[in-house]
Amino acid sequence: MEKFKKDIKNYQLTASKVYLQYEQDKYSEYQNYLYKRALYGLSSLNEKEILTMCSKKKQRIVNVYKRAQIVLNKLKQDITIAYSNFIFKTLFPNSPITEYLLSDTETDTAFKNILTFKDLDINKDKIITIFMSEGILPKNFLSLELPQNQLPRLKSE
Repeated sequence: MEKFKKDIKNYQLTASKVYLQYEQDKYSEYQNYLYKRALYGLSSLNEKEILTMCSKKKQRIVNVYKRAQIVLNKLKQDITIAYSNFIFKTLFPNSPITEYLLSDTETDTAFKNILTFKDLDINKDKIITIFMSEGILPKNFLSLELPQNQLPRLKSE
C-alpha cells in the first residue's frame, strides 16, 4: 500500500509538467479577425465592438458577409456538382440521364447548400484564396500583420 501511495504522489508531481500544444494556423491575429468578420459577419464581434462601431461600418460588414455567403454557397454547389457528376460518370457511364446531368452544370442562386466545409473537404486556406480572388478579403491579405490604419505614431511628451 505504501508503494501505491508513493506512485500516486510521484504521478501527481510529474503530471503537472505535461504541456498541451494546440494547433495554430499560420495567420496573424489581425488576419484571423478579418477572416472571421467576412465569414461570420457581426456575430464574430463582441458586444463592446458593436456598440462602439458606427452604423456605416456595421453596414459594410453586413454587405461583405452577404457577398461572402453567396460566394461560399456557389463554391459548395460547384463542388457538389463535381462530386455528383463523378459518381454518375463512374457508375452509369452509358445512361441517358447521366448525359443530361453532365450537361447541366449551372448553380442555382436561390438554393442554399447546407453541407459543411468538412463534408466537402474545404479548408481555411481554400476559403481565404477564394475570398481574395473575389475581393472579399484584400489582395495583400497574406502579408497583413497589423490593421492598416495603425501606423507608427510619434510620442507626444
